[in-house]
Amino acid sequence: MPKDVEQSQIILPPRRKAAGELDQGPALGGPRPGRSRTGLFVSLALAALATIVVLAGLLIHFGSTSLPGPGEQATVPAGLPGSFVKSPYNPSQVNALMHLVDGMTYRELANLYVAHMSLDERLGQLIMTESEQNNYSDDLDYMITQLHVGGMIMYESHLQTSSQARATISQAQQRAKIPLLTSVDEEGGLYVNRLVHIYGARPGPWEIYQSGSLAFDRQQGEKMAHDLLSLGLNTDLAPDVDVMIIPGADTYDRTFGTTADSVIKYTGPYIEAMQSNGLIACMKHYPGGLGNTPYDAHDILPTDNRTRDQIYATELAPYKTFINSPNPLMRPGMIMSTDVLMPAIDPTLPAELSHKFMTDILRKEFGYDGVVLTDALYMGGISARWSEAEAAVLAIQAGNDMIGIQAGAPRWSALTGARE
Repeated sequence: MPKDVEQSQIILPPRRKAAGELDQGPALGGPRPGRSRTGLFVSLALAALATIVVLAGLLIHFGSTSLPGPGEQATVPAGLPGSFVKSPYNPSQVNALMHLVDGMTYRELANLYVAHMSLDERLGQLIMTESEQNNYSDDLDYMITQLHVGGMIMYESHLQTSSQARATISQAQQRAKIPLLTSVDEEGGLYVNRLVHIYGARPGPWEIYQSGSLAFDRQQGEKMAHDLLSLGLNTDLAPDVDVMIIPGADTYDRTFGTTADSVIKYTGPYIEAMQSNGLIACMKHYPGGLGNTPYDAHDILPTDNRTRDQIYATELAPYKTFINSPNPLMRPGMIMSTDVLMPAIDPTLPAELSHKFMTDILRKEFGYDGVVLTDALYMGGISARWSEAEAAVLAIQAGNDMIGIQAGAPRWSALTGARE
């Protein structure tokens, strides 16, 4: 995502032991119940949409806007193609059709909805667009109405007042044929507080961690959900679960500590509070190597040269823990991948473009079946080697679901025009 607000020379606050060490966070690698619910919140939206599709199809199929009365049988107008249930329909068959979605998984619902999309709409749903203009713009409208994007990211320029933010989000949703994921990078702290003009200063992960209080931790997660949802935002591209192995531009003030255990301990109550109040949480930056570099990933491709065992024990530990949490509200609805090179696992490709990281580890080994969003594909580590269109194709092939990129009709027309 765009570079965080200007950063002065980094001076870490003095390290002190968190006071609440006796509080228990989620255990590493806990058992997982039968059917995953990581897509709990996204699935609610998909369920509603799928219901609309099914009902609309039934009304067209029946050729009527009303259901048959008791003892009556619905008939099908002549000339329509055959159906999976022979006509005439009896009341129990109609009832079964009307409740078809009740027994579906969220993945089945999603597939049902996608089946009714055009190719352009399917491609558009892969895009999370961003715009830094002050209000609803022509570029953003083009992305929503013509390219059918699946979501939008809002930044400080969009969030100067609550009325401005609500107006932009409301107009975007009204113009969208398919409801949008409306998101923001809101972490709190000194550097990534996009809502500072509306809500003022907000404690960040480092301050929460240093407080030593899991009650304060939960309180901040609840407040985050309330603040974002009241503006019409439904997704927070947070929390940052990078482990700050060394101080660096991408981790200062943004992480819940310097060990995997502390990050897991303080992320758990925070993300549970967010998601239990209806906000979709997006853990970042998978696979976590930004915590082992002093460099800014917006400018160069960082490298994490730790061993495979070290990476699994530290950088990847929060993801494995929460993906497999016995508490469904601690399983992230979304995960954001990023461009970091970890030669011990993939010596060639940055993690977000790597099939090894995105599919072999995240999907197959850890079992994640939620939504994965890339970091901004125009960042230095990517743009120095690939165009945005090339990087987008590689990212989807690797296993990402959505790609993050700036709004702009010409650039995306060129990309989607090459879809064949």
